[in-house]
Amino acid sequence: MQDLDLASRLTQEHHQSLKLWLRMLSCTVKIENEIRGRLRATFGITLPRFDLMAQLERHPDGLRMGELSKRMMVTGGNITGITDQLERENLVQRVADPSDGRASSVKLTEGGRRAFASMAAVHEGWVAELLQPMSPDDKGQLIELLSQMKRHLG
Repeated sequence: MQDLDLASRLTQEHHQSLKLWLRMLSCTVKIENEIRGRLRATFGITLPRFDLMAQLERHPDGLRMGELSKRMMVTGGNITGITDQLERENLVQRVADPSDGRASSVKLTEGGRRAFASMAAVHEGWVAELLQPMSPDDKGQLIELLSQMKRHLG
């Protein structure tokens, strides 16, 4: 009787696709863990707090909590906790939403903008350093291939 486990049903193409998926995930996790450690050691900030500040930096008029939750792909409770921490440190502020008096938005404070600008510059350098071993041509090719994949995934 033939063994029908998952591995025996994979075609060479599936096997290659799974290897690709695992390789992309492995690289992402390694880079993310390195950045996470450096953010904590250098700035005393977590990656989720940095990511929330990055979202707000792109939207100077602020974002509602639900929008932050959607953009960061985490629960509203997580956003509330992160926002509370950043608010205690005077890096963000909650402001009444002018279009809906019942709702509020979160914005970077002036100090938050300055702190994020300095962290973002260092963060960019870390990413460049971590990806430095790849040639510019290889990076360009990988960007194009991943862009194609993203389009196909919709």
